[in-house]
Amino acid sequence: MTANEIDWPNVRRVLVVKLRSIGDTVLSTPSLIALRRFLPDAQIDILLEDWVAPVLDGFDAVDNVISVGKGSSERLKTAWKLRGQKYDVAINLHGGTTATMFVRASGAPHRIGYSYYQYPFLYNYLLSSAADFWKREKTHSAEQQLALIGFVGVPVDSLPKTRLAANERSIETIRERHPKFETSDLKFTLLHPSTAFFTKQWPTENFARTAEFLAERGFQAVAVGSKSESKVLDDLKSLSMVPVTTFDDLTLPEITVLASKAKVFVGNDSGIAHIAAAVGTPSVVVFGSSNRDHWRPWTDAPNEIVFEPFACQPCPGYECKEFGDSRCIRDIPPSAVFTALERVLSASRG
Repeated sequence: MTANEIDWPNVRRVLVVKLRSIGDTVLSTPSLIALRRFLPDAQIDILLEDWVAPVLDGFDAVDNVISVGKGSSERLKTAWKLRGQKYDVAINLHGGTTATMFVRASGAPHRIGYSYYQYPFLYNYLLSSAADFWKREKTHSAEQQLALIGFVGVPVDSLPKTRLAANERSIETIRERHPKFETSDLKFTLLHPSTAFFTKQWPTENFARTAEFLAERGFQAVAVGSKSESKVLDDLKSLSMVPVTTFDDLTLPEITVLASKAKVFVGNDSGIAHIAAAVGTPSVVVFGSSNRDHWRPWTDAPNEIVFEPFACQPCPGYECKEFGDSRCIRDIPPSAVFTALERVLSASRG
């Protein structure tokens, strides 16, 4: 089929599949916003992995967030649930095999993906590449997803930015458990000093120096992480000469609330950085091995990325084949982040 064969005025139900991580989910929101603008009366649902699904709690561009775990029986049950919804259109925003199977299981007559996905014969609308759609080589993750829906006729030229909502339940939880963050005159920075790969993790002592730098400017430091990242948070507290409040037990919606109240965010390239960008918090993000063009914050809020250029960048990040100790992230001096912070804070005041 050709891309203009979808009878959009008669589309009533749309399924979007995005079985990926926190950052990938946040970066799907521009496409969801574009779909909602185009189809204000349609039912738009998104299928996410269960652990990341809470990120979209309260997000107004979708009607239903459907979550699925990794067990075979649960996935089969979810496939049958999707089938019963009788979707008109199913869009795979990431080309994993499992996502493809859910798109096909939905029974939607219009199934949209990229031509390089596995099992492309299970789709009937295939875009060659985002570069072909946008007519330029370098594209952001958000643009890659927007290209896929733009290819089939959804207006995307406005390039919506990421957006998240702070849901009422999590706002109330933060208010009850941590009332000081409800104080309007509290000026704090949100730090995220950990990440999935060592090639993306700026040394913890540098985050300690950053907390001290911001304390001199009147900011209290708050750092978040998961239970598995508790040691990094403990190390940050012990290395810093100023107090750092740490949390390793917040839900993703609670982190979203906290990010929305912070005056500035500083962290590694991670899903938490994208959450901060999506709630409009000014941010400075430190980049190591990952692709800066693809993963930088997608926001209109003041932001900067800090990096040291190396010929080997970007790389998959699982190991450092060039140096062993990932110089691309370790060689970034705190002073570079301080300079970026000064500019971002100045822009946010302006």
